[in-house]
Amino acid sequence: MTAIDDLLADARIPTAPHNGFDVGAALRRLATDAIVATAPHPDTLRAAQAGQRLSVICRWILNKPDAADHVDRLAQDPDAATEDQLDVDGALVFACLLHLTEHHESAQFWWQLAAGAGRRAAAYCLHLHHLALGETREARHWLYVVTDDVIDTDAPDDIFLATLETVAAYVRRTGTSSAHAPTAGLEMEVDRLAATEASSCIIVQRPDRRLADRLHDFTRR
Repeated sequence: MTAIDDLLADARIPTAPHNGFDVGAALRRLATDAIVATAPHPDTLRAAQAGQRLSVICRWILNKPDAADHVDRLAQDPDAATEDQLDVDGALVFACLLHLTEHHESAQFWWQLAAGAGRRAAAYCLHLHHLALGETREARHWLYVVTDDVIDTDAPDDIFLATLETVAAYVRRTGTSSAHAPTAGLEMEVDRLAATEASSCIIVQRPDRRLADRLHDFTRR
């Protein structure tokens, strides 16, 4: 055997496993490491879940039998600016429609308007909206408005919020819900309103009768 043969023999990679090497345990460790490496960050997961819960709640609000009536009243006098002339529930419904049609900044504007007029559902939507954006300080503020306002003794308690979270999680997990997403026709009407906002990307004008009529058709389905 030559010196080259000796070197090649020493460099040969053994094919037999070492004594005591557990192949199954090694594969399990590799699988665990892969799961850990691909698992989303807790903050990312929390934001995603908040966004999904918000969509469930918005669809529920949009599908309420009186939703179109409130938006209709909101649209009746587009020049009215005072709070007593504003249908606050219509502002909440309109905000939810804006969120579901991907106009999120506009939705925030109308939720703030409704929350400022005392609609706790709008404040809770704002809590989830900011949580989905990773804006935890703003999310905590709006959750405080929902749960800890000492002026209002009818504030929803922890049990109510936990139940709401459970329902939203069930719908998210199973896809089972009688609340429909906005139709293409509704989305087109919202986009039409957005196109008229020449100076801003936020829809600050009220919905018009054309959109209200389309929402009536949607809720009668």
